[in-house]
Amino acid sequence: MAELIMSEQDIVNAICIDQAWKNEDLLPENVEVELIYDDDEGFSAEVEIPNQNYVLGSFDMIQSIRFYIKEVLQQDPYAASIKLLLDREEGIIASIQ
Repeated sequence: MAELIMSEQDIVNAICIDQAWKNEDLLPENVEVELIYDDDEGFSAEVEIPNQNYVLGSFDMIQSIRFYIKEVLQQDPYAASIKLLLDREEGIIASIQ
């Protein structure tokens, strides 16, 4: 896979799609996600679905991106190296190689 930079919005979309797939009664548009970076804790995502709030760590965020690569991009998700990065202009992005 050629290098791909995934925008903050694409990461949010990946998490929404993954969460909807895991919860059959849930549509991606009913998932709210806020991406977070903390110097001590690293990357995380606050996820809100009806009647439930929780936090995904960076591992779970990368798993959601792998699901997106498989289902949306139709590529091998395990052939890719995925790194979450903090870009001053773009926010939280993912480098996929």
